[in-house]
Amino acid sequence: MADTTVKKLADIVGTPVDTLLKQMKEAGLDHGSADDAVSDDQKQQLLSFLRRSHGTADAEPQKITLKRKSTSTIKTTGASGKAKTVAVEVRKKRTYVKRSVIEDQERERLEAERLEAERKAAEEAAKAAEEEARKKAEEEAIRKREAEVAARAEAERAAAAGDEPEDTKKAADDKGKRLSVPKGTGKKAEAAPREETAEERAQREEEERRKREADEARRKQEAEARKKAEEEAARRTAEEARRIAEELERRGGDQPAAAGSEEIETGSGIVSEAMEASWRDEERTTKRRRRRPQAQVRNVVAHGQMKSSFHKEHGFKSPTEKMIYEVEVPETITVGDLAQRMNIKSREVMRTLMKMGEMATVNQHIDQETAMLLVEEMGHKPKAVKGQEETIADDLANLVQYTAEPQPRAPVVTIMGHVDHGKTSLLDYIRRAKVAEGEAGGITQHIGAYHVETDKGMITFLDTPGHAAFTAMRARGAQATDIVVIVVAADDGVMPQTEEAINHAKAAGVPLIIAVNKMDKESADPDRVKNDLSQRGIISEEWGGDHQFCYVSAHSGLGIDELLDTILLQAELLELTAAPEGPARGVVIESRVEKGRGPVTSVLIQEGRLKVGDMMLAGANFGRTRAMVDENGKPITEAGPSIPVEILGLDGAPESGEQFLIVADEKKAREVAEFRQQRDRDVKLKRAQASKLENLFETMGEKEASQVNIVLKTDVRGSLEALIGALHDLSTDEVKVNIVTSGVGAINESDVNLAMTSQGVILGFNVRADSAAKKLCEREGIDLRYYSIIYELIDDVKAAMSGKLEPERREEIVGVAEVRDVFRSSKFGAVAGCMVVEGTLRRNLPIRVLRDDVVVFEGQLESLRRFKEDVAEVRNGMECGLAVKSYNDVKAGDKIEVFEVRVVARTL
Repeated sequence: MADTTVKKLADIVGTPVDTLLKQMKEAGLDHGSADDAVSDDQKQQLLSFLRRSHGTADAEPQKITLKRKSTSTIKTTGASGKAKTVAVEVRKKRTYVKRSVIEDQERERLEAERLEAERKAAEEAAKAAEEEARKKAEEEAIRKREAEVAARAEAERAAAAGDEPEDTKKAADDKGKRLSVPKGTGKKAEAAPREETAEERAQREEEERRKREADEARRKQEAEARKKAEEEAARRTAEEARRIAEELERRGGDQPAAAGSEEIETGSGIVSEAMEASWRDEERTTKRRRRRPQAQVRNVVAHGQMKSSFHKEHGFKSPTEKMIYEVEVPETITVGDLAQRMNIKSREVMRTLMKMGEMATVNQHIDQETAMLLVEEMGHKPKAVKGQEETIADDLANLVQYTAEPQPRAPVVTIMGHVDHGKTSLLDYIRRAKVAEGEAGGITQHIGAYHVETDKGMITFLDTPGHAAFTAMRARGAQATDIVVIVVAADDGVMPQTEEAINHAKAAGVPLIIAVNKMDKESADPDRVKNDLSQRGIISEEWGGDHQFCYVSAHSGLGIDELLDTILLQAELLELTAAPEGPARGVVIESRVEKGRGPVTSVLIQEGRLKVGDMMLAGANFGRTRAMVDENGKPITEAGPSIPVEILGLDGAPESGEQFLIVADEKKAREVAEFRQQRDRDVKLKRAQASKLENLFETMGEKEASQVNIVLKTDVRGSLEALIGALHDLSTDEVKVNIVTSGVGAINESDVNLAMTSQGVILGFNVRADSAAKKLCEREGIDLRYYSIIYELIDDVKAAMSGKLEPERREEIVGVAEVRDVFRSSKFGAVAGCMVVEGTLRRNLPIRVLRDDVVVFEGQLESLRRFKEDVAEVRNGMECGLAVKSYNDVKAGDKIEVFEVRVVARTL
């Protein structure tokens, strides 16, 4: 069945059509054009060929190597006495190998050893056979040569015996004797060594055999003598031990029985005394040691001796019961540190953790609750203590002292509600400003802080976004405030973000004031708002509740004065006070990075007085305040409680919602900031360990989800946090959002390089790329997009993720024909005469053959005719003749079902 064409397959895998056709030809497929259909089997054949060509055919991961690098600092004292900090980097590497791989390697090693042993045995047998054959050949050659020499000498003597005199016969005999030696040429023949005869060789081999037998007999005698000596020494040791035991039994009969611990010492003393006696006997027999004067060896234990419990009792006694420790457990602790505090090996602690269902390594952190359960499980007493971070916080709190008397301060009011309900417009009317007109898309996407001077006093307002993605901003606004004003549109009623804002205010424990906005509209229905809020526990004073309702209009100014009076009245009831002098402390509202100014941080002072030049510590960042401006951009030198300001001078953009503090000691601020940075790095490392050890091999064979890689840059830290949360919520099981890197500030070349490496897109929210980054994006073809409205960015990312989803294939039945009779054709084989009973039969669509409503074949039509003419389709109620390609078992009564596969794009 054809699922797609070559061109579509090339678009899916991201390969040019020519390259794909070449690869398919090499794989043995006969596709020649981009419009040819590709079936699933052909895809599998192409995939198998590509895997074989790249050397990864049917390969599974055999082993995996985990690497970890941790950096820490230690403080030490140099040669000059000054303290210095040394950075220590620890790198660890651990390799896990599948058990099947180890077993295969062991089998291969044993097989190689067996083959090597067989080869050596065969070589030795061949050498022995060759040596034996060589010896036999030499002996045979010597025998033949001796026989020839003897025959020649005998013939010469017989020839000369009848004609020569007696002395001539003697000379001939001498000559025959000389001829018994093989002839040589000149002096070389005379100097040649005499060859060994068979008798001499037999005599020499007999002598060597006798020598070997003598050596073997000598070694056996030595081994027997050694064995007898060892048995004799063991026998003497046993007799001495038996004698000492009898002596102790006799002593025990005269003296009262000792305690259990003394019985243990006596038992150990038996063995010690027996060993000591055997060593003394050995020294007396060998006499290898040089005697020393008695004065020198009086209190010295000789080598090979042991002090007996009868001579002097040992000072150490091993504990007879398990020691129980009181273990101090901080908020987080590594498994190795916890094992050290319990005086237990790390392996035992890890084994107990596995029994509890927790997989952890030696250097992995566990929380306080898990650690306390583990300590109790191992039989010790846990004690919860403060961690290092709490200790540092206590030290910082002790450093800040306020001596001035607390005085009344202005209330901090947070405006919250649903998007487009008029929160910023209401603040604009109060401040006589036009902030809402400058917002992109007409919605607030940042948290803003303003203070307003009224006839009855000063009020500080915090304006929060109403979009669903800014949940964390609304939560921070509720935590940093004294009073929450919930703005509800009279023509829209209670919406999801309105309900969420109410929950945040209740969680923070601050009083609520309901401002029903847009009362100037004809469609305003305040009673509907009251009914909706009463269902959520917010009942107005008019209906006997505790919450004040104010009916206002941001356009006409209706009820604005009543709202301000209500806020100031509520503030008087709260009796808000703060120290006007002393080191300032407060909360970070927002932070961003501006070109030419560096990190810019918006803070709200809650207590004390902030001045230019103060050393500020905010989360993991610190620095000296170089400049300070109010919300209107005017430079100021100091600010008191409930005043929002922007400051310059920190070494980075701190997280929104962090507490800031003014400290006098720069060294202390640096130390605390470095500790918090290390803590943040550890937290990120834990989150990065998405692939845990217990499911590492399980997920190897599964299909990986598609990813949309994004490089995200925003103007402020709060927007970055909201966007990261909203994008992560878009992830599904099939497509995931992977934020390669994120940050605050303009888009630079480093961001573009990361996007190139990860094949991702760059998204800028209210920021722009510098000229170098733009040129690099244009040259490399990187997708760079700018946004100023959050929901437009989220919609585009959602559309990109929808493109990563695999399309859905739906089958639609086009027509059904019933087989009335079957004919035989020499060209097509079985030809079915059919009646179309439903829909339309089309020749170029796939078909199924159904017999008793069960599918028996699936394929294509080879021929479709009406009368004698080939037709493309046959409609309902008409007769036709058809032949099924590669199938001749069509029978009368079967049904031919023609269907069409439609590919439908999926969306999130």
